[in-house]
Amino acid sequence: MKKHLKRFRVRTVTAVVAMAFAANAWAVDPFTVRDIRIEGLQRVEPGTVFASLPFRVGEQYNDEKGSAAIRALFALGLFKDVRLEVSGDVLVVIVEERPTVADVEFVGIKEFDKDTLRKALREIGLTEGRPYDQALADRAEQELKRQYINRSLYAAEVVTTVTPIERNRVNLSFTVSEGDPAKIKEIHIVGAKTFSENTLKGLFDLDTGGWLSWYTKSDRYSRTKLNGDLETLRSYYLNRGFLEFRIDSTQVAISPNKQDISITVNITEGERYVVQAVKLEGNYLGKDEEFKSLVKIRAGEPYNAEQVTDTTKAFIDYFGNFGYAFAQVEPRPEVDRVNNRVVLTLVADPSRRAYVRRVNVSGNNRTRDEVIRREFRQFEASWYDGDKIKLSRDRVDRLGFFKEVNVETVDVPGAPDQVDLNISVVEKPTGSLQLGAGFSSAEKLGISAAVKQENAFGSGNYFGLEINTSKYNRTLVLNTVNPYFTPDGISRAFDIYHRMSKPYDDQGGNYSLSTSGVGLRFGVPFTETDTVYFGSSIERTAINPGTSIPAAYLEYAQRFGYASYSIPLAVGWARDDRDSTLAPTSGKYQRVSGEWGLLGDARYLRANLQYQQYIPLTRRFTLALNGELGLGKGLSGRPFPVFKNFYSGGLGSVRGFEQGTLGPRDVTGATIGGARKLTLNAEVITPFPGAGNDRTLRLFGFVDAGNVYGEHEKFDMSTMRASVGLGLSWLSPVGPLRLAAAIPVRKFAGDRIQKVQFQIGTSF
Repeated sequence: MKKHLKRFRVRTVTAVVAMAFAANAWAVDPFTVRDIRIEGLQRVEPGTVFASLPFRVGEQYNDEKGSAAIRALFALGLFKDVRLEVSGDVLVVIVEERPTVADVEFVGIKEFDKDTLRKALREIGLTEGRPYDQALADRAEQELKRQYINRSLYAAEVVTTVTPIERNRVNLSFTVSEGDPAKIKEIHIVGAKTFSENTLKGLFDLDTGGWLSWYTKSDRYSRTKLNGDLETLRSYYLNRGFLEFRIDSTQVAISPNKQDISITVNITEGERYVVQAVKLEGNYLGKDEEFKSLVKIRAGEPYNAEQVTDTTKAFIDYFGNFGYAFAQVEPRPEVDRVNNRVVLTLVADPSRRAYVRRVNVSGNNRTRDEVIRREFRQFEASWYDGDKIKLSRDRVDRLGFFKEVNVETVDVPGAPDQVDLNISVVEKPTGSLQLGAGFSSAEKLGISAAVKQENAFGSGNYFGLEINTSKYNRTLVLNTVNPYFTPDGISRAFDIYHRMSKPYDDQGGNYSLSTSGVGLRFGVPFTETDTVYFGSSIERTAINPGTSIPAAYLEYAQRFGYASYSIPLAVGWARDDRDSTLAPTSGKYQRVSGEWGLLGDARYLRANLQYQQYIPLTRRFTLALNGELGLGKGLSGRPFPVFKNFYSGGLGSVRGFEQGTLGPRDVTGATIGGARKLTLNAEVITPFPGAGNDRTLRLFGFVDAGNVYGEHEKFDMSTMRASVGLGLSWLSPVGPLRLAAAIPVRKFAGDRIQKVQFQIGTSF
């Protein structure tokens, strides 16, 4: 064949394959390449093409290398056509670039956030500025349909439109017709004998709908939710002795119009088994008695899978305390089907002892590594200690900066006695803008606001600014807290404040009580849950005279002056082992604080004690108890300063009464507070009816009691005010909301009633 112009074109993979069978027709005699030219490039760099060619100038070209070059260029995904032309000893590479995506738009989408969808497409390579790939567009369309199915929108239709525009670009549009969601119309559990079908369906998060379904979406089918409900059902039976319970099948049927869903679960209960005995086998490190004390399974009671799981976990955790990170405990039930008895044998293998090589932290895009690491009590290059790891996880969680905190133990390849700890966190907004309001017959509406940042600049430090514009209480407070002022965990808090207030009175007098000051406090951790606080401040308190000033204020001002300077010393102790600070269900919070007016014009002692307990009654109900006691006493022959009095009534004390209106009154009828205070609260908290097991929306019933007494008065239970009521707590999209409606059940003449109160905040 002569060396005049010869060309061949390959447009598809099929053509490339066919070329192998027609070598004689397309063949080019091998030659030495003198030059390589590239034609057709618009955006792709020439170096990208040259780097993919299997030959260079000065090397020999043949058909095999030509086929390899075409395959390599197509594999880049940048070209929709590639041609090689040979002119003498010059090789010409002619390419036609794929169009690039100019814009991606979504039309008709309401169920999803468009920015989230764009981010998802960007992760698979379908975004502005990237080459357009029909396969990726088809994949995106199918994934979008799948997401709609996951939200019970089975009738959703997705149409992809590709519009060519100038400069070899395309606009990509996904047009969606969402339709109405399919809703669950029927749920049947077939085979239940011991428990009623309604009882079992009550365990499910999925249901046939209720008046609150618009919020919970519990009547929308989700395979993930159904799997979770089936596991709940399985656990319910296994925890009640039905050792051989099984779910035979699950049918999910959808109506022809794709609007109604029917779910049928077929089960076999089996027999109920009672535990006859619990035995230990294997290596328990010579600590058999200690392990036996951890057994939560009791002979003579129905087999309980949860107790078995808790016992094996307790065993593994206890092994971890001695460095055995890979311990295994296997429960082996020996079933006596004749007598419906089971003997449970716990077989232990502690495996090998290990120490922690590294602690790795991930997920903290905002929070600095040191903020997390300084909470860890398990150190690198130390023996693995399960207790310390759990404590470390809890301490990180208690920071309040993260929605999730997980610790994973990972083997180190080639080092059987080493592990790495991977701590992964999911951050949450730690700044808040809080708004509060209260209705009353006198103030109508009082507004308060606060800006707080619990993790300023990711440093773990706290910054807060509080403003209250109430008619009777105006506040401006600025405070900061550095929880690790020293490497040992001693905290430092700095406060600047100005408060102006006056007790309630009907005559609308223009007197006021103002306090300005600056304070410095330190906190010293003595144990993992105990902290002692101490500090001091410099205060100036002024009684500003005006019309209708309470007689008690006027008397104090005439005896000791209208302005008082003091340097109180403060000391306190707090213990907190609650499982959550936002929605606790178990644990205690205890606090004792004291203030001693040692220097200055005001001489006094002031103490406050608080105790909170959260008791899980059932899986859905929690009992919350709170008690608070305040005590004050004047020193050096002086009475307790009226501007240090305790107040009670309203949110945070006795609901059903106006804020701060309980307690002694002077001859003018004004509420002046008192030197002694007692408050008792009890709440029963449960997920809101119709909201399933969602703990972000909770209903609570409460009983409050309390009162304020003068310095020389005794606590008199017969004068305690009391109220009962219902409340709603909701971690709403705009922040925590708390609403309470109370009815006083013990009140006296002159008491001022406030039946409705609420507080709402938002996060950023």
